[in-house]
Amino acid sequence: MKITWKTARPAGVTKVTVAIQPECESAVNRLMNIVYNSDNYYVVEYPQQLGYEVVDKKTARGTYFQGDVAEKFRDSMIGALGEDPSPEHVDDFLSDFGVLINFPMTVH
Repeated sequence: MKITWKTARPAGVTKVTVAIQPECESAVNRLMNIVYNSDNYYVVEYPQQLGYEVVDKKTARGTYFQGDVAEKFRDSMIGALGEDPSPEHVDDFLSDFGVLINFPMTVH
């Protein structure tokens, strides 16, 4: 498997942990990818929309980033994972977006 970066690797990132979903013929895998899941948060990538959904499981609220904002979020997320891939560190990084995570979640 070859991983290519859309933009230059963020400065200071020396290691990136990549989670890959199993290959399957389902159209769902092309529509959304769970890129992070912890007890407190999950992050879903929507490649066709160039977007990311971030959900705070404790408050049942989420937000959606698309376009340039999504690219900056992705780069920041890669940087956070490169610094320390522990769930505590990534959850702390995602908690900084708390003000933006304000849409109530419904089952969809």
